[in-house]
Amino acid sequence: MTDTAVFRPGLLAGQVAVITGGGTGIGFGIAELLAQLGAHVVLASRKPAHLDPAVEKIRNAGGSASAVAVDVRDADRVKTMVDSVQSEHGRIDILVNNAAGNFYAPSETLSANAWKSVIEIDLYGTFFCSQAVAPIMRQSGGGRIINISMTLHYRGWPQMAHATAAKAGIDALTRTLAMEWAPHGIRVNAIAPGPIPTEGVRKAFTPPPNSEGVVDLFAEERAMSAYAKRAIPLGRWGSPADIANMVAFLVSPAGDWITGSIMVVDGGEWLSRGQSN
Repeated sequence: MTDTAVFRPGLLAGQVAVITGGGTGIGFGIAELLAQLGAHVVLASRKPAHLDPAVEKIRNAGGSASAVAVDVRDADRVKTMVDSVQSEHGRIDILVNNAAGNFYAPSETLSANAWKSVIEIDLYGTFFCSQAVAPIMRQSGGGRIINISMTLHYRGWPQMAHATAAKAGIDALTRTLAMEWAPHGIRVNAIAPGPIPTEGVRKAFTPPPNSEGVVDLFAEERAMSAYAKRAIPLGRWGSPADIANMVAFLVSPAGDWITGSIMVVDGGEWLSRGQSN
């Protein structure tokens, strides 16, 4: 649970936030905090089984939440989803593009379908969702879009060509849309999380058997603790709450003069990468 004492109660009251990939992990952590701050959160995912338990948990904690199934790779379905949210709630103030696909795969044997799948979920999905909400935000005088990126493309990471290419594209897209939509009051920023041991991240970053040149960050709890102390300057793994807090800051009035920024939230990990492994 995120500590909301940092933020004013009711900070986002009356606002509507759409979070893709919002049923689990970082996405759910973001949805949970935005709901605690008064927003109605719409959790979007192509895996409906994740959505109902997440919505129930937020409601049981006193928040307002609903769910919608959508495949962000399909522009028409994204448009239908956004139109339905607009029709039901009359507004969309915040979009968090969190849906992502990832897994270890040697570049030499990475299939065309695997490459396409990750690029479409991460990069296409981010663009399609942003494109769909922009007219709504423009008509209402503005809005906030947050894209979830990563840091692995800053220096490269073996067997992650598909994911790093997609996230680098998201960074470029963030800056371009920020410039294009600023006159309409739409702020577009990205957050690049460091290592956060959610179930999805553990699955994505567990290398296949006999992999060479890759690090299994989640081999065992003892190894995880040792890695954090050795490789993360602030000495601990991140949590969904760390990312949720940055989202809350960026979508709050405190972030009103911030757009086109990639906010790294990683305990200093990427700066020290390569110094100790």
